[in-house]
Amino acid sequence: MSERYDGPIIDAHHHVWDLERNSYPWLEPGARVPHRYGDYSAIKHTYLPGDYRRDIQGTGVVASVYMEAEWVDTDPIGETRYVSELSASSGVPGAMAAQAWLDAPDVARVLAEQASFPLVKSVRHKPGETLMRDDTWRAGYALLAEHGLHFELQTPWQNLDAAADLARDFPDTLLIVNHSGVLLDRRPETVAGWRDAMARVAERPNVVVKASGLCVEGQPWTTDLNRDVVFELISLFGADRLMFGSNFPVDGLFARYDQLLDSYLDITAPLTAAEKRAFFYDTADRVYQPLPFEAA
Repeated sequence: MSERYDGPIIDAHHHVWDLERNSYPWLEPGARVPHRYGDYSAIKHTYLPGDYRRDIQGTGVVASVYMEAEWVDTDPIGETRYVSELSASSGVPGAMAAQAWLDAPDVARVLAEQASFPLVKSVRHKPGETLMRDDTWRAGYALLAEHGLHFELQTPWQNLDAAADLARDFPDTLLIVNHSGVLLDRRPETVAGWRDAMARVAERPNVVVKASGLCVEGQPWTTDLNRDVVFELISLFGADRLMFGSNFPVDGLFARYDQLLDSYLDITAPLTAAEKRAFFYDTADRVYQPLPFEAA
């Protein structure tokens, strides 16, 4: 009989932000940038560690990883200082992925400074296929290994051929595919193309994936919507290369935190105990080593 996982959980991908204190251009009152979820105006409000702790109450989440939130790009270190202050005062988050533009003239300095913060384990810069093949961008990518930093890849699945080449050419850098490879809909032809692209990147042993960001514009979050997708990921990568991420508060546009997590718990119930532990805890612990907080 399948049983749901009831052990500790690490949330490998979430945000917090103070819109009164800090600058996030895409979250400003009049801003509306193209977003895979469509209208995101409902998340244009301050969301702090206390809000996150309320959302995860009773879920068994014991540690979390902050993902850079497109803080104003002229001050990437400012975001890291701010998040480090939050972590010191609240315990949230226990690790973070920082902002770093890999083709920027000052990338060497930024990466060195980001790596000096104990909380920082990786960086994100959202590239298209052309950028991943650009020599200047790749020169910045090459610096990650010198600092022991991972790379967070958020790009449409159509660009994953370039990502597979990137992982091949830089085997000492762990590449973390964000949001399940950005699958925008569930049309059979889309899912087939996505699966083929994910299969190619799965061939690279230095690639892991966040099972996150699986909401679909215009559709409610349901277990049935995402069961097959999660099992495709498990089939391709194995549970020891997957990790749960809530993408809160963004995915809160579609479901409460407990509803979202319950779906993942239901979907993964048929897995072995070791696989469930890997999916919800071990992989994220290995990749990020987040400081734990008291179970919520």
